[in-house]
Amino acid sequence: MKKITILTSIIAGILFLVSCSDGFLDVNTDPKAASFDQVQVEYFINSSITGAQMNPHDAERAFVLYWKTAGRQHRANGSLALGSYNDGWTNDYYGSLSRWLRTANLAVSVGEEQISEGVNFAYTNNLIQVARIWRTYLMSEFTDNFGPMPIDGFQGENPEFRDVASVYSYMLEELKDAVAQIDMNTPIPSSIDRFDKAYGFNLENWVRYGNSMRMRLAMRLSEVEPARAQSEFEDAASGLIITHADHAFTVEEGGGWDDLTAVMSREWNAQVLSATMNNLYLGLGGIPTERQVPESFHNYIKPAEYMGLRLENHLGTYTNDPTAGFWLDGLPNQIDPRAYKAFIIPGWFDNSGFSHFPSWTQDAFTVQRNLMDEDGEVMKTVDATGHWNAVPLGNWGNKAPRNQLAGYAGTSPRLSQRFRSGSEDRIFFAAWETHFLIAEAGIRGWSVPMDAKTAYEEGIRASLAYWDSDQFFDEYIRSESYNRAGTSVSWDHTTEPPSTVSKTYVNGYTNEEGVYQFNYPDNHLYANGNVKNDHLTKVITQKYLAQLPYLPLEAWNDHRRLGLPFFENPSVELPIVNLPDLNQGNYMESRRSFFPQRLRYPSRLSNENPAGYEQAVGYLNGPDEVLTPLWWAQ
Repeated sequence: MKKITILTSIIAGILFLVSCSDGFLDVNTDPKAASFDQVQVEYFINSSITGAQMNPHDAERAFVLYWKTAGRQHRANGSLALGSYNDGWTNDYYGSLSRWLRTANLAVSVGEEQISEGVNFAYTNNLIQVARIWRTYLMSEFTDNFGPMPIDGFQGENPEFRDVASVYSYMLEELKDAVAQIDMNTPIPSSIDRFDKAYGFNLENWVRYGNSMRMRLAMRLSEVEPARAQSEFEDAASGLIITHADHAFTVEEGGGWDDLTAVMSREWNAQVLSATMNNLYLGLGGIPTERQVPESFHNYIKPAEYMGLRLENHLGTYTNDPTAGFWLDGLPNQIDPRAYKAFIIPGWFDNSGFSHFPSWTQDAFTVQRNLMDEDGEVMKTVDATGHWNAVPLGNWGNKAPRNQLAGYAGTSPRLSQRFRSGSEDRIFFAAWETHFLIAEAGIRGWSVPMDAKTAYEEGIRASLAYWDSDQFFDEYIRSESYNRAGTSVSWDHTTEPPSTVSKTYVNGYTNEEGVYQFNYPDNHLYANGNVKNDHLTKVITQKYLAQLPYLPLEAWNDHRRLGLPFFENPSVELPIVNLPDLNQGNYMESRRSFFPQRLRYPSRLSNENPAGYEQAVGYLNGPDEVLTPLWWAQ
């Protein structure tokens, strides 16, 4: 038996932090007596992948309150979307992410030392390459949240931080080399496949994931290093990639309170439909609501050009949200077929996806809510059964306390219970993303495995299939109907929407009918606001909708990189302290400084490693603030 080295002593200390119930070590093994025969690479891979699923504490902070909020996959009126942050949340997430990275590093280090000591298995090298691919994902999660990070860090010492460009170079090189070193002729035995909750150590799928991840990271450089982005992307796309649902990187979720608990399971998070998503859903694809909902809801369906009740005294209107100030007192005439599957109509209690959260109140079942006058008296009661609405973020001033209707759990479309009960697989990379990446690369003129239109439509096909809506595919991809952002589905339809459209509405206070001149919003973050329906806007719109609900970080990444899709500004009836550039003089514009760009480093970093913190901030090209853009988004 080999003597325990310094490395295995470190391993033994870390083993105390890992639950034996995770299958990390046999329950009868004393971790203090760990040897190379007892501490195997697969244990560390298992621990790192399992931990990164995020227990409910970490998931609520990072996945829900940070990523889903910044990526506008739900409406959460506060925190990151309005430029603020919570140091406690960030400290917790940073600590956990660092632990997952340390464990992934140990998988590589232990494997390399076992090979050097001659106590390895024939497949140990393949385990090392799997660990390197997974470690690169974790590094991308770190740098895309915070920015500069250590390349050789998380090994028990205060690390040297590197700038984001260097981190990306390292990650791209790691993925290329790790994939190249996988020996498909030396399979990993099925006896240990339980230690890989994603792929069961299927080496072909790990190669596909490594190449697809490299495509994702290469595309991140499209605006700052286009030549490098193209070279890396083309090389990765020429190999095995994720093109089918069977190739997807997913991990099964569960209930309870452990690392595998569903990331969106906390009941007090309402997960209501965001205005961003609603503007993209409405009208997109031209599929009538009548064909998507049961007959009992048909009487709620409104005419195609109807805006709803105008309630400008109770809803935020100092925003470029094109539906601001209106409450749709029914269902839209046409909507993307994924919308009613993802977010359940208020009052549709017998829908299997209806979420009863929070279970300790009747909020989810309460559909009647009040609008108050300036004296605090009820001026209007609205029954939101069969209503479909999403309202903008922001500081609504004295409108907010007078409105008991908007954003409330029972009156708002909310995320399906499908994703909250622990019955799904958390998705890290799906086939639709590969296809949309290829479509974007094709638009840029890069050499890719299929033409841009085919890739785009295959991405849509994969997404609709995931939502059991593929029966609409042929009709959907031919649609020239514009959504509220001015984008249609059909690849060959690139006609820009008209400047204005006449729509009808009802005054919510007097019940008088009126005509409203609807204006499609100008997204100044892309093409100076002059383009709404070109090929790239179509691709990113579809990619954004497909990434719901498990890839909010990627949704946020694309918006930071390209300014796509259209995100409405928070409403500024009163100033928003942490978005100082946004005001009543410019709220119709889109500016980078109106949207969060990163997470601030946690106080634990500056306290525990002040030199490293100063080094990291020095590479930011700006202050350690939420509104400082990362290198690839500048």
